[in-house]
Amino acid sequence: MANTRARLRSTTVALGGMGLLAAALTACSSDPDKRCVDRDSYRMGKGYKVVSDKNCKSAKVPVNGSWYYGGKKKGSWASGGSFTKPSKGSGGSSGGGGVHRGGFGGGKGGSGG
Repeated sequence: MANTRARLRSTTVALGGMGLLAAALTACSSDPDKRCVDRDSYRMGKGYKVVSDKNCKSAKVPVNGSWYYGGKKKGSWASGGSFTKPSKGSGGSSGGGGVHRGGFGGGKGGSGG
């Protein structure tokens, strides 16, 4: 009987720890994935050249650095992202729009004909 209680307690601790880990990872993933790139370096098939973050933080640098959100990084090149920062709740860092659901005041917009 004591062995069963110890096992149950052990399982509860492990499951509680997993919940905390999941919550921490979810909180971290809300930040958009961004990297500093040289806007003038675009190459077909490669994307933009990734440069040091200082190129996006200072105006006194020789590189036209801009933050590039989402996309994929391959080597020192990034592609498939956007220069537009995703808004909070946009559903990820892919640069896509968020999910909009109807409700009170959330109906269809448009003009009558």
